[in-house]
Amino acid sequence: MAVSPDKNEFEVEQEDTQLSKTQIKNQMNDLQKLGVSLVDLSPTALAKIPMDQELLDAVMLARRILRKKEGYRRQLQLIGKLMRHRDVTPIEQALLQIQASHQKTNQKFHKLEILRDNLIAQGDSAIEEVLVEHPILERQKLRQLVRQAAKQQADNKPPKAARELFKYLKSSIDG
Repeated sequence: MAVSPDKNEFEVEQEDTQLSKTQIKNQMNDLQKLGVSLVDLSPTALAKIPMDQELLDAVMLARRILRKKEGYRRQLQLIGKLMRHRDVTPIEQALLQIQASHQKTNQKFHKLEILRDNLIAQGDSAIEEVLVEHPILERQKLRQLVRQAAKQQADNKPPKAARELFKYLKSSIDG
């Protein structure tokens, strides 16, 4: 004898899977925020995002009408609506990868700035430490740039040598 599922149990299960209006609105807002992130990307970063042509066209149109407030808002709503019917997980993952690489680049940049500032502030002792860590650097060029930068800093002149020192460190260490 087969037992048929109770009608009330089926209705309870169905109610659990339905979302409230507030949950749906929150999901739409999240998708629109994701759309704004896509619109704000550079063209090269946007090319790395996996999306179909229809969504790409909508994002490109939003970039063109950025200054027209109402049209831009409606275009973002359209992007959110288009993403509602797609799997946005690959898009979110690609955005996270782009943001992570951007953060990594910023961290390298800040480390080089700190290294440059330490070289200028501490002089020859810091140069020796840096040469031990990075033997690829030229001692004479490093000393010359550090001294010029310290002199320009003391004379309140524009930091031309400090910028050159940074470029040299960046090209030698990261290059």
